[in-house]
Amino acid sequence: MKFRITFKDPDGVGDSISDAVNCSLEISGLDEDEQELLRDPRREKIENELKVWIEYGEYLTVEFDTEFGTATVIPVGN
Repeated sequence: MKFRITFKDPDGVGDSISDAVNCSLEISGLDEDEQELLRDPRREKIENELKVWIEYGEYLTVEFDTEFGTATVIPVGN
């Protein structure tokens, strides 16, 4: 059986992106001023890359196939 579930998490996507950016900058070896300059552009880049799967910054649709035991993230608009 195949079915889709759309998940809505208004804060989860943004918070996760911020956490990932902060973590990558902390281990980068850059000083705090350089990190601050890169924080917003990196966040925006990731947000734009995820628009393929994340709609309005908070919706994600996953298709589950119980016959094959798979879960697939569905691109926006499909």
